[in-house]
Formats: sequence, structure tokens, C-alpha cells
Amino acid sequence: MEKKEQINAFCRQFKITGMANSLPEVIAKAEKQRSGFTDFFLELLREESNLRLKNEVARRRKAARLPLKNDLGQYDPGAENGLNLTRINQLRELNWLDQGFNLMLMGPSGTGKTFLASGLGADAVDRGYKAYFKTMEDLTNILKLKDMTRSSMAEYKRLQKADLIIIDDIMLFPVEKSVAVSLFNFINQIYERTCFIITTNKMPAEWAKMLDDEVLATALLDRLLFRCDIINLSGKSYRMKNRKTFFEQEE
Repeated sequence: MEKKEQINAFCRQFKITGMANSLPEVIAKAEKQRSGFTDFFLELLREESNLRLKNEVARRRKAARLPLKNDLGQYDPGAENGLNLTRINQLRELNWLDQGFNLMLMGPSGTGKTFLASGLGADAVDRGYKAYFKTMEDLTNILKLKDMTRSSMAEYKRLQKADLIIIDDIMLFPVEKSVAVSLFNFINQIYERTCFIITTNKMPAEWAKMLDDEVLATALLDRLLFRCDIINLSGKSYRMKNRKTFFEQEE
């Protein structure tokens, strides 16, 4: 076995696949530039570090369960929802997350709340934060089943350690009392160390109706809005404005 093959085999045995994958290219570059041993080894370590970082981001993105459309680089600057590109870029800097603030995105259906929330979640994951995207239905199911199934309890424990939790379409439908209490208890446990992005089409005053409990709604909002920027989105539905059709357009 040639020496290069032996090195490659050892790299894979010790699970340093970044080095293994880049070995031929790094060797060729070192031979061409007549690099010293230190520069050669440093380049191999850099390739290993880059691959591990890439794999870690991919792992966090998979765990986050973000919607497929989450790239804010594709944000339509012509969207008429009251949020311009400058404000989008300010939000993408994640200063609000670094400083422990929440975001509440309010507005009618189709104004980009979910896209913006998931895009900021993707940016957070890429920056090294543990972020998770949950619809209100996802979260209520976890709260209902956490004491019954291992998978729900495991998901619940992951959420307790999150840096950022996105709750999509909160209060879209009425919430039964037991679930409302569980939701409050969950947020009460973590709100001082975890940031939230909330998307909703309900004004805070309407939450009491959805929870059928004004005291509980007030207590929940008190924790979510304590350190929070409320962003109001407006306009007509982007999906309806850009509705697709199966049939070819007639000329």
C-alpha cells in the first residue's frame, strides 16, 4: 500500500474525514508550493475544521426543523408588507438575539411572518445558536404527550435547552385550558434564558379569548413581551398575489 493510501486509511480509521477527503489536493498544493511541514499540517487541520463546522451546522439545521423556504437572501424587496429590506438586514444581524430579546411578528395571513421567522431561525443556526421551529400545534402536542412518550419528552428537553424557539401561528385556534396552563408553565420556566419568535394574526388583546382566561393570557404575554420588539406586517397575501396555476396562461 502506498504511503498516501496508508495516510488516507489512518485518517478514516480515526474519523478525521476532512483530512482524508482533502489529502490529495493538500499534498498536491504542498508539493507545488514546496510548503514546509508546519504549513502542510496546518492546511490539513483547517480542512478538518471546516468540514466539522459544516457538519455541525447541517446537524443543527436538521434538528431545527425549519420550513424549506428559509433563505432571507431570497426576500422579495417588492413585498408590500410594511417591512423594507433595510429592516430585514438589521434583524439578520441578530443583535436582538445576542441581547436576549424576543420578536413578535403580527399580521394577516400571507404577509411573510413564517418566512421571516424561519429565515431568522436559519441565520441563528448558522451563527451557532440552538434554534427550533414549532407550529402551535407541534408545541401543544409535545406538551400533551411529554409524559406519555419518550420522543415527546426528548423533544421537550431539547426545547428547554434552546437559545431560540420559533412558535408559528400562536393563538390561531382556541386552546383548551389544560394545554394553556402547560404552555404558560413551559414558557415561564425558560423565558429568562431563551428567546422567542412568535408569529400570530391575533392582537394581544385577543389572546384572552383564545385561552378563555384573561389572567392566564395576561401572565403569558407579560413574560413574552417583557423584552420584545413587536413587528406589524400588513398588506395583501403574498401567496394570493403570486398564485400559481396548473394550466398554461392563455396569450
